[in-house]
Amino acid sequence: MKVKKAVIPAAGLGTRFLPATKAMPKEMLPIVDTPTIQYIIAEAVQSGIEDIIIITGRTKRSIEDHFDKAYELETELEKSGKQDLVKIVQDISNMANIHYVRQKEALGLGHAIYCAKTFVGNEPFAVLLGDDIVASDKPCLAQMMEMYDKYQSTILGVQTVAWEEVSKYGIVACEAVGERVYKVSDLVEKPETENAPSNVAILGRYIITPKIFECIEGTTKGAGGEIQLTDALRKLSEYEDMYAYDFIGRRYDVGNRMGFLEATVEFALCRDDLKDEFMAYLKDIVKTH
Repeated sequence: MKVKKAVIPAAGLGTRFLPATKAMPKEMLPIVDTPTIQYIIAEAVQSGIEDIIIITGRTKRSIEDHFDKAYELETELEKSGKQDLVKIVQDISNMANIHYVRQKEALGLGHAIYCAKTFVGNEPFAVLLGDDIVASDKPCLAQMMEMYDKYQSTILGVQTVAWEEVSKYGIVACEAVGERVYKVSDLVEKPETENAPSNVAILGRYIITPKIFECIEGTTKGAGGEIQLTDALRKLSEYEDMYAYDFIGRRYDVGNRMGFLEATVEFALCRDDLKDEFMAYLKDIVKTH
């Protein structure tokens, strides 16, 4: 069965970006001039996803507004003869079939995914976390969908991280079974370095079979007092084969300030309309500091 649906959890409070996120969803913070969540949706669409559900919270209304039709704005831009901007605005609202459901309580990523149960039905589905943006020639999710087509099992998007950082991630115990592919034997959410089975970390991309919902139902609160997706995946691995794919691409953790700044600078340097002037500015700044 092909993967046609994607779930994007976007109900977090964004406390690492306070005070900016007091009223603005962290997913709407722009990298150059594009909200972070738009990069995530673009990756899903470019990978062949047809329907997307965003798990939101009560402070996230601007996400819905961003991807909705903007009649008044389009009218004003057309009156001003700014057809290039009209197209940009229209392209955003036409990106994909986007649905929304609210996570009424902050009970963790596993619970957020469970909110999509009715939307997903009995199909495999993708999960893309909004804190992780991947720059790559072939979209990260498209790479993983190829792996799903081959193995027809849950695929975890992974890369190796520094050992001193394993406590920030879900970590897999695994054995290499192919080029960039591992067979998963166990998963641990945010282990201490001395207890980590490896330094292969799950980094914000998943393709998951629908049996995960049964596993979430049987999952109790774990790290941070939340229902962790990693714990539910661990249960799932007891019933089904599970694989991890070391995806190709530069991954940015835009959920923290340093990663957000790195993405902003590097994405700006890839823009033909900005790179020369911006590079000259950066060189001047380096000289004066």
